[in-house]
Amino acid sequence: MEAALPAEGAIASWDIVRVDFPFADEATIRRRPALVIATPSATDAFSMLWVLMITSAARGRWPLDIPISDLRLGGLSHPCVVRTSKVTTLDLRLALRIGELAAADRPKVAACLSDLLGDVLTG
Repeated sequence: MEAALPAEGAIASWDIVRVDFPFADEATIRRRPALVIATPSATDAFSMLWVLMITSAARGRWPLDIPISDLRLGGLSHPCVVRTSKVTTLDLRLALRIGELAAADRPKVAACLSDLLGDVLTG
């Protein structure tokens, strides 16, 4: 059985969106791109997106950062990384789709998430 395609304009997993991203280490919110990692069914059921932070990482790289290889496809203007260690949930209504993550980068992000969440997911 084939997976259903998202409706026109709908936000789906692997999309890059622009959102107000909360920071764990400071009491601020910044407008920035983020990578959607929720499945469309989870998004529809709760009107929430699970997203990973995307950053230019000007102050240094973190372990498990994944460079974005196709900036144009992602709707990004300068070199960025997916920061797989920073995840949050956001209201779907606050996100604007700007692009998508290149297919070549997706297995790298998935592997990092598996490393981070493996114990939880496998029980």
